[in-house]
Amino acid sequence: MIEEKVLKAPEGPPSDVERIKEESDYLRGTLVETLADPITAGIPDDDNRLMKFHGSYLQDDRDLRNERERQKLEPAYQFMVRVRAPGGVATSEQWLAMDDIANKYGNGTLKLTTRQAFQMHGILKWNMKKSIQEINAVLMDTLAACGDVNRNVMCNPNPYQSEIHSEVYEWSRKLSEYLSPRTRAYHEIWLDEEKVAGSPEEEVEPMYGALYLPRKFKIGIAVPPSNDVDVFSQDLGYIAVIEDGKLAGFNVAIGGGMGMTHGDKKTYPQLARVIGFCTPDKILDVAEKVITIQRDYGDRSVRKYARFKYTVDRLGLDSIKQELHKRLGWELEEARSFHFDHNGDRYGWVEGSNGNWHFTLFIQNGRVADLEGYPLMTGLREIAKVHTGDFRLTPNQNLVIANVTNEKKNQIVELIQQYGLTDGKHYSALRRNSMACVALPTCGLAMAEAERYLPDLLGKIEDIVEEAGLHEEEITIRMTGCPNGCARPALAEIAFIGKSPGKYNMYLGAGFSGHRLSKLYKENVGEEEILASLRPILSQYAKEREEGEHFGDYVIRAGIVKEVHSGTDFHS
Repeated sequence: MIEEKVLKAPEGPPSDVERIKEESDYLRGTLVETLADPITAGIPDDDNRLMKFHGSYLQDDRDLRNERERQKLEPAYQFMVRVRAPGGVATSEQWLAMDDIANKYGNGTLKLTTRQAFQMHGILKWNMKKSIQEINAVLMDTLAACGDVNRNVMCNPNPYQSEIHSEVYEWSRKLSEYLSPRTRAYHEIWLDEEKVAGSPEEEVEPMYGALYLPRKFKIGIAVPPSNDVDVFSQDLGYIAVIEDGKLAGFNVAIGGGMGMTHGDKKTYPQLARVIGFCTPDKILDVAEKVITIQRDYGDRSVRKYARFKYTVDRLGLDSIKQELHKRLGWELEEARSFHFDHNGDRYGWVEGSNGNWHFTLFIQNGRVADLEGYPLMTGLREIAKVHTGDFRLTPNQNLVIANVTNEKKNQIVELIQQYGLTDGKHYSALRRNSMACVALPTCGLAMAEAERYLPDLLGKIEDIVEEAGLHEEEITIRMTGCPNGCARPALAEIAFIGKSPGKYNMYLGAGFSGHRLSKLYKENVGEEEILASLRPILSQYAKEREEGEHFGDYVIRAGIVKEVHSGTDFHS
């Protein structure tokens, strides 16, 4: 019997964000007055912190920052709006609405995020309310897409086992709804609902409380053998257990997370650890109780130490499990066996078990736009006008045109061909397994380029890959503009994390199926050194790899980097 540990939250004065939440009247703050202020396109910092809970960040175009400063103009303020899509599923009507809003109010593009959400950039303050009302009109919302709450619930978009996907997706939708904030602030501010006076405080947020969580919280559901949701990167991961073709339940994994801070070894990416199994009807209860443990014991003093992974590591996995069982009033069963063999997407047409068809498009870095010679956005708009199935945003920033009926397939095929939409099979396997975050010019945290630069760098790495005869070798490669981990770089076999303009920390050795972290190989390197470093390693891999050996496994076997299975060893 494990001796019960007395759990405590870290001591220290609350961070400034805790003050903002406490004074906000359940996320209202002064947002109504701020949004009505015609003097500036920006908003005060306190309100910007609250805007995150409503699914938006204030940003400015950093490409224009210096010029506007010279002209004595305020920064080119604009908002990023993130729209939740539990499990990444959207109807054709919803797709058309996202397209319309992005073109009417945004920068004319859509970003499909690594959490299977829609992101729109370039929306001005004056158009924010109209944008959110139009999002709401198609039964979508931005509530809790950001902020110190549970974020968009991820789910394997699996086009193969249609009946399993349907069941697992339904649980992701239920989790998303069950864990949403209960405050009416969102409806009052954006949807003109009148405030209802006199509600008791404890009924406003029965799970989160007035201060919500210490930091964001992320949940993902994986369906083996695919780990495309990178389930071990989640604060709370559910791994579907299929027995006799039926969903028996889920293994529960806790304490994952990707973000860290350069130069602070007390911050690190971490892998979630499996602590047991539960039947499907129990997962809402498990999620709620795990979240309340983080609510009560997470660090509210220093935000960079506030993620659930640090709570788990500080208090110990056994103590967290014991506390979870106490709050549940029942115990998780022993974890059941499972196996992952990849975390990427499978491109092109595939027939689902329900007789419908699914087409997975490669969308480089998730950016849906009309490019010269490649009218991707227009093509998808035309498909959405006739498609009677659904669209599924994948965790790898790609898109599945899903549940295409036999009657509609020929029409969809014709539109795919007419607009030159691609499954990416003519690209190298390296490019098909690549991801990048937005970074510059809109992300205020970016230290270096990512989305705008990775395609060019890939072209140069592809030359090396071709020379080595590795064109069709699946290798995961990811780039972020800062160490916050939005494209989950710590789980890529080759990763670049921005350090300063044109300079990156280079990591190698993560597991191809997302089960092992990468390791720092070179620090603060530019393109020339990146290419010079990768050339001999890729050449060596091509000559010395064992049958079926992935690149990440090889660099560890060859002693190029050490194996890392815990974030506590990430910097050692």
